[in-house]
Parts: sequence; structure tokens; C-alpha cells
Amino acid sequence: MGDYSKALEVYEKAHKIKEQALPSNHPDLATSYNSIGQVYNNMGDYSKALEFYEKSHQIFEKALPPNHPDLALSYNNIGQVCNDIGDYSKALEFYEKAHTIEEKVLPPNHPSLAISYNNIGGVYNSMGNYSKALEFYEKAHETFEKALRPTHPSLAISYNNIGGEYNNMGDYSKALEFYEKAHRIKEQALPPTHPELALSYNNIGQVYNNMGDYSKALEFYEKSYETFEKVLPPNHPHLATSYNNIGQVYNKTGDYSKALEFYEKAHIIFEKALPPNHPLLATSYDNIGQVYNNMGDYSTALEFYEKEVEITKKALPSNHPHLAVSYNNVGQVYYNMGDYSKALEFHKKNLKIKKKLCLQIIPT
Repeated sequence: MGDYSKALEVYEKAHKIKEQALPSNHPDLATSYNSIGQVYNNMGDYSKALEFYEKSHQIFEKALPPNHPDLALSYNNIGQVCNDIGDYSKALEFYEKAHTIEEKVLPPNHPSLAISYNNIGGVYNSMGNYSKALEFYEKAHETFEKALRPTHPSLAISYNNIGGEYNNMGDYSKALEFYEKAHRIKEQALPPTHPELALSYNNIGQVYNNMGDYSKALEFYEKSYETFEKVLPPNHPHLATSYNNIGQVYNKTGDYSKALEFYEKAHIIFEKALPPNHPLLATSYDNIGQVYNNMGDYSTALEFYEKEVEITKKALPSNHPHLAVSYNNVGQVYYNMGDYSKALEFHKKNLKIKKKLCLQIIPT
């Protein structure tokens, strides 16, 4: 698992042979480009992944009829990378193109339709539209339940996604219920160092963190990190997320030097792996700013929070809940510094977004 350099070497050798033997628009070349793109995607090198996915797509468009399933796969892959780099409108566009093809060519309970629902739900989740995300995740789950055996890994993904929306909406007992269902399936179906198990540990840790059970949260975050460390390259964004999560627990328990250590490790990876306006970089600035704020270093906290706001405004919709949080953070620092007019200005911006999105950000 996770030997990406070896996989890349094998796929590139195979591709060179195909290039010599086949015409330039042969579908097998598109499949080859797609395989190379997948490896880069798994390595977290999204610009390279997009480059190869687009090469694959160009060939498929010329060689295949417009409703061919391989074109849907191609749209899905490009959509996935767009989602990973934070271009959510593009991601939604490509996922919906894929879904349109799949609806025409597949039976109504085909697992690929469920995957398509999941993908669209994932974009709505990233955009902060949690009720819409839950709607698509539940459609996916209904399809999977009809089509698959009860211990199939895709059902685990489905449980995981639904759990995530309940977590986002503040229903932590429901979130834990679905995350644990997902984890039980993964334990039965996957090897112990599979990255999906690490993600599962991470999700359960998140719920415990949100519930204020920090020792439990740290236990699951560390399990997640240990698994990721074994199977992923050292600059993979999942490792950065692990560092962030561990840092978050230390921050909440008052160990600020430890929190800063882990947040900075995460930030170094994010800077290398992601485009400069990716929402995860904003989260990283926010985390570091939080620690400085908690330590009473308000000028440094403000510096990081302002970087966070700058990215969040560029990367996310104007009414996204994360932007409300960003404004709140800046307002809090100004309040701590005694600049009450500035504090009021940013808290009003925060309140304006919350009023518009109250159904999404108030727990139900």
C-alpha cells in the first residue's frame, strides 16, 4: 500500500510502450494517462494529477461517444482534483456532467450512481451547504444499500459522509454513530495500515474533540497519524491534517508550545502541497493565530488571522460559515487589544453571515 513512486514507474513504462504502438488518440492511451493522474492525486500533487487527467479526457472526448461511461469517469476525476484544490464551482460542474452520463447509461441502483451522489455531496460540504450535502449523501447511501453487501467498503464511505454532516451540524451523537459504523466495516474489509482506516480514526477523534473529550480525541488522532505515516509520502496533505488535529487538542488543553509545534509542521506541508489560496492554508493560518491569541501575543495573532481572512475571501463563497469564523477571530483579537470599534466592525460582519446561514451553522 502507498508505494506511489513504484506505481508511477510502472505506469510510465507501460505508457511509453503504448505510445510507440498505438495511434495518438487511442483510448488505451487515455486510460494510461488516467492511471498516472491517479497516482499523482494519491500523492497529493494535484497540479500534476490535473495535467494527466485532462490529457486523458481530451483523448476520450475524441475517441468515444458522448455518453460513454469512460467519459463520466474522466469528468469525475477532474472534478475530484478541482474539489481538492478548492475550486468548488468547477468541481460541481464536472461532477454533474459525470452524473448526467451515468443516469443515462446505468440502471437506477448502480453503485457508480451512488459514488456520483457522494461526489456532489462532497462539494456541497466543502462549500458549507451541509443540508444539501446530507441530501446527496443519503441518496448515495440508499443506492449502496440496495446494490452492495452490508460489509462493502463503499458503505463505510457512505456512513462516514453522513457522519461528517451530522458532525458539521453539531449533532455529535449521530456523527459518532455513523463514524463507528463506517469504522467497523473498514476494520473487516481493509488491511490495518490502509489510509481509509487512518481517516476513520481521524473522524472519530474529531467528534470527541467537538464533544470536549480531549484525551479520547488525542488517542484517535494519534492512531490516525501513525497509520498515515506508514503509507503516505512525507509531504502529503493528510499528514498535515493529522498534525493540525493533534495541535488542536494541545491548544484546547493549554499546551500552547506543543500546539504551535504541530500547527507549524502542518503549515509547512500545506505550503508545499497546495495552491496559495487553498482553504486548508486558511485553516492553518487560523490555527497558528489561535495559539498566539491564547498566549496573549495579539499582534502576531492578528497577522495570522488576517492572512486567513484574505485566503478565505478568495477561496470560498461570501456567505460561507468559515468566513464568519474568520471575521469573529479578527474581531476577538481587536477586542483583546482594546480596539473596540474595530472589534465591533468584524463581529458585525460575522453576525451578518450567521443570520443568512443560521439553518446551516446552528446545531439542529
